[in-house]
Amino acid sequence: MGLRQRVEEELKAAMKAMGSGGDPLRLETIRLLKSAVRYKEIDVGAELDDAGVAQVVSSLIKQRRDSAEQFRTGGRGEAAAKEEAEIAILQGFLPAQLSSEELARLVGEAIAEAGAKGPRDMGAVMKLVKARVQGRADGKTLSDLVKARLADVGA
Repeated sequence: MGLRQRVEEELKAAMKAMGSGGDPLRLETIRLLKSAVRYKEIDVGAELDDAGVAQVVSSLIKQRRDSAEQFRTGGRGEAAAKEEAEIAILQGFLPAQLSSEELARLVGEAIAEAGAKGPRDMGAVMKLVKARVQGRADGKTLSDLVKARLADVGA
């Protein structure tokens, strides 16, 4: 079953669960995801494949992380906790995340393949790594790791 179909099935299950005291946050979050996927499909003019849906999920997670950080900074811990709960629900739609070791190995391979000599080659390395990672790692974490590794290469 594709990711798009999985979102549909999860939405149906969450709606049914509401009849017996289900989780309203889960239902709200899955509805938001379905809506975001639909908007993206309208924007690109075609049905999204699994990679496209995963990209939408990643985008929603990034938005929630930013919001949670701002809520914490503003002293709104309850709102930040809600955003983090939504992140946990959304992450369930992404493939299993890579371990630190696997991610470091992929970055090392991409640096070697790109022939990177330092931080100026970050774009080329990121392009290679992102193609291999495909939603299995957080973009900021990936970027920070590539930046650190390239700083070591250039030194």
